[in-house]
Amino acid sequence: MIFMENFEQFNKTVSTLFADHGGDLYGGEAITQERHGLQCAQLAENEGAPPSLIISTLLHDIGHLLHDEFEQAQARGEDRFHENLGSKFLGQWFGPEVTEPIKLHVASKKYLCATRPDYHASLSPASVHTLRIQGGPMNETEIAEFEKLPGYEDALRVRIWDDIGKDPDMKTKSLDHFLAYADKI
Repeated sequence: MIFMENFEQFNKTVSTLFADHGGDLYGGEAITQERHGLQCAQLAENEGAPPSLIISTLLHDIGHLLHDEFEQAQARGEDRFHENLGSKFLGQWFGPEVTEPIKLHVASKKYLCATRPDYHASLSPASVHTLRIQGGPMNETEIAEFEKLPGYEDALRVRIWDDIGKDPDMKTKSLDHFLAYADKI
């Protein structure tokens, strides 16, 4: 559980990150970083996900907001491992129920590409580009190891919402609405 003083610090810090960088385009997609996070959280909420998974989904790409030149690095073909950066950053407020799905959402894409033949074809061009940067689909050994990880199923759910949450016209609730879930964990 996040304590009230920590919730206030979390809320202020994340709100500032979104105010400063949330208007940046999301990795070559037709929406901003903030809209992407809000859409993903809305999809999670619509499916009745628990508060920890809604926060994970909202903030799965927060690592992008922590690095000023993140998008430029991706365009150059550099992987800045935003999933690890974001997971570590959020670890100051949350435990693995929030941080692990974030840490594993890139591995989830690699897993789904390896295990579901139709999945790769559903990826946006920008996601296909980052898949190459991130090492491509998993091999059989990586698949077996991934399936042993605690909470990998939640990471797969975050990944699916991540793939869907790229609609320029989708309506969502506000950032404050979704950040309030942090106080329910």
